[in-house]
Amino acid sequence: MYKKLNYLDFEIARQISLDLVNQIKFKEIIPLNNAIGRVLSKDIICVKNLPAFNNSAMDGFAIKFSDAGKTLSINKVIFAGDKGKKVEPNLKKDECYKIMTGAKVPSDADTIIPIENCFDVTQNSVRIPLEIKKGVNLRLKGEEQRQGNVILKKGEKITSSFITLLASQGLVMVEVYKKISIAVLSTGNEIKEPWESADEEEIYNCNSYALISLLKEKDFDATYCGVIPDNLEESKAFIKNLKNYDVIISTGGISMGDADFVGEAFLQNGLEVAFHGVNIKPGRPIMMGKMNKTVVICLPGNPLTAMVNIYLFVIPMLKKLQGENSVNHGFTQAINQTQFKTKSGRVNVVLGRVQNGQFFVTRNNKYGSGMITVLYESNAILVTNEETSIINQNQEVKLLEFNGKFFEENVDILN
Repeated sequence: MYKKLNYLDFEIARQISLDLVNQIKFKEIIPLNNAIGRVLSKDIICVKNLPAFNNSAMDGFAIKFSDAGKTLSINKVIFAGDKGKKVEPNLKKDECYKIMTGAKVPSDADTIIPIENCFDVTQNSVRIPLEIKKGVNLRLKGEEQRQGNVILKKGEKITSSFITLLASQGLVMVEVYKKISIAVLSTGNEIKEPWESADEEEIYNCNSYALISLLKEKDFDATYCGVIPDNLEESKAFIKNLKNYDVIISTGGISMGDADFVGEAFLQNGLEVAFHGVNIKPGRPIMMGKMNKTVVICLPGNPLTAMVNIYLFVIPMLKKLQGENSVNHGFTQAINQTQFKTKSGRVNVVLGRVQNGQFFVTRNNKYGSGMITVLYESNAILVTNEETSIINQNQEVKLLEFNGKFFEENVDILN
């Protein structure tokens, strides 16, 4: 058996966990419609100006600014999609164009006045207001993005707004990092799958479903590979077949109990332990390391502890491995509404809810690490320092968003 390391400082353990992984190198080209949640593997360069031509932001009249206050004859009507001779400049004295939103603006007009701001509008003429601003409502060619600009950077995760930009460049395929492969395991002879019958001394396997769901929320795909048996030889054989995965995540079996074989089984498969034990509650028994090229993450078996640890430690690791530039969680500031105690001498992870800038601690911070319902009741995590023993009422606290739920306000990103 290996000698377990002393409990590490939370921040040291967090940095070691990030240092344990390197950005994936493999890439693939996929259809744009399948790219949501994927990570760009190269910069996207603007090849088509945005906008591609001078165009009108409003339905109205395209005029020369010097004609403000005049009554102008309408030279012609220009619609979105008109091109060629239809948009060639040919304004004569005291003339304007009637123009529609998105239509190309001829080069002899420099200002667009919305139709509702004009006077005496007829089919043939219009009176322009005197007090106008030059260039108003005229969208200039390339004012948003010019050819040659980097419009999206390598390492950014693709969202629907990214799809808009990519499509504006005529792209139907995009180069992204290949998705990392993740194996999720459970441990314990007392574990039963939801489709199996469980007696009063057995429990249903909720950990794996919870972890895989959380990973999916964060745009990672994970494969459930089953329950590791509570037997050293069988555990060794089980783990040996998983070395083709980029990441293995297990829950349970890494404390000091007589039947906790998982750590030893990984060691006998070549695991080099980076750390085992962090000075944090809940979550002290967490263990990480590498087994050849596979990152191994062994989480505690209690559902609450497993979910908190995968959120705090593992999600940032996976983001880095997947090639993302920004790996840390969003945070918000809020005002604590009820005083509660924490234990000094360790980092405490406190669950709660944020609503309209107020923090409400879950169950007065009195719940067990094996509880499940408190996860549903919470949308934020407060991580204390080791000196903290009490969080006062009306104290401002910094909180990590949790459970894929969005805050109402003040959301920022840690970089």
